Amino acid sequence: MADFSNDTGRNGDSARPQGPASLASEALRLSGDLVRKEIALAKAEVGQNLQRAGVGVGFIAAAAVIAIVTINVLVAALVAALAETDLGPIWSAVIVGVVLAVLAYILLRKGMSDLKPEALMPSRTVQNVQRDAQTIKGAYNDK
Repeated sequence: MADFSNDTGRNGDSARPQGPASLASEALRLSGDLVRKEIALAKAEVGQNLQRAGVGVGFIAAAAVIAIVTINVLVAALVAALAETDLGPIWSAVIVGVVLAVLAYILLRKGMSDLKPEALMPSRTVQNVQRDAQTIKGAYNDK
């Protein structure tokens, strides 16, 4: 029977100190794990941001549809103003047109802000990578 009492596990169960090669191997393994996790985080964050960009495009499309309706209402108001002298229907159409124009503007601004490059950047991943780099740098400077 073989004696396995001197084997060290991954968790460092043995009291035997690890050599430089073992430490370097462990550092490379941990660095690889860290890089894989950061890539997975970046993929998830980019997917989230692309979904938000899709919603932004939807807002822009809704704003375009409302803007077309607004133009139709305002044109109808102009036609009504020219066709009649009674101010009731004309001012009603103008008020509706202005309200729709304001709504279209709000939707357009929201959609455009969701499509800004800053909103699409994986900012949490960048912060994590910077923090990890500082931690690794600090660990090597301490030795």
